[in-house]
Amino acid sequence: MRIAAAVLSMALLQSAASPTGPLAPRVDHHQHLLSPATIERINAGAARLGRPSRARGEEPVTAKRLVAMLDAAGIERAVVLSNAYYFDGIRLGPEAYPVVQAENDWTAMEVAGFPSRLIAFCSFSPLKDYAIQELDRCARSGTFKGLKLHFGNSGVDLKNRDHVEKVRRVFEAANSRRLPIIVHVRASPDSGREHAEVVLTQLLPAAPDVVVQIAHLWGGAEFSEGALAAYADAVAAHKPATGNLYFDVAELALVVGNNKGTLKRAAEQIRRIGIDRILFGSDGPEFGECAAA
Repeated sequence: MRIAAAVLSMALLQSAASPTGPLAPRVDHHQHLLSPATIERINAGAARLGRPSRARGEEPVTAKRLVAMLDAAGIERAVVLSNAYYFDGIRLGPEAYPVVQAENDWTAMEVAGFPSRLIAFCSFSPLKDYAIQELDRCARSGTFKGLKLHFGNSGVDLKNRDHVEKVRRVFEAANSRRLPIIVHVRASPDSGREHAEVVLTQLLPAAPDVVVQIAHLWGGAEFSEGALAAYADAVAAHKPATGNLYFDVAELALVVGNNKGTLKRAAEQIRRIGIDRILFGSDGPEFGECAAA
């Protein structure tokens, strides 16, 4: 098993005894904290839209608070994904960089207090001119062990050649620094098989030596059978680029709900992919609750 795979602790997917039940995942592979800056941004965004904010009055979700939630759920460790990508989205320019740095630094500081429980991944928009600079800074920190990309927040269009080339350079840089990548692929309601094929044929080959984890099974947002089928087809065909490809199920239950037809189709593709490539993830504490608990 390669270094990146070890970082993600694939073997730790085995179930463990839980104080709240007979079994619990040993690792949550998709978690977040909630910084004061993130709460402020959520509130500001809600105010601009004239909507009430569920984050108003919310206390930050610190590493200490998250670990307590993990304890309650019987989960031993978690991969904590920085929310810095939330601060340099589509409409924000270079002036966002100091805020991105600050959010990554806050996450690193929090996680550093629990080295045996939490693993930190940094984040930023791969389209920004400072993307590689921030990746290098994160890699040098000694705390960050991987990279989180969110194509939706960053406005990445996988049908735009310039965007794909910029993201590919970030994948190459992460690979050279042996940093695994977690990526929320879906950026628009029409994201489907075509977009997954770009990931499979143009992005994964740029990072052959590290784990690449597709967030939310098919890439995020609404269920995309086309995207999920494309990934399953590639894995089932043993395409070389899929050697280190994994998938987390964060928010799967929230999106699919009790739709038996969708659940059946998702299960069929999971079987084709292989359960050994499927990682537990809860997506994180939200406003005083923890999806893992």
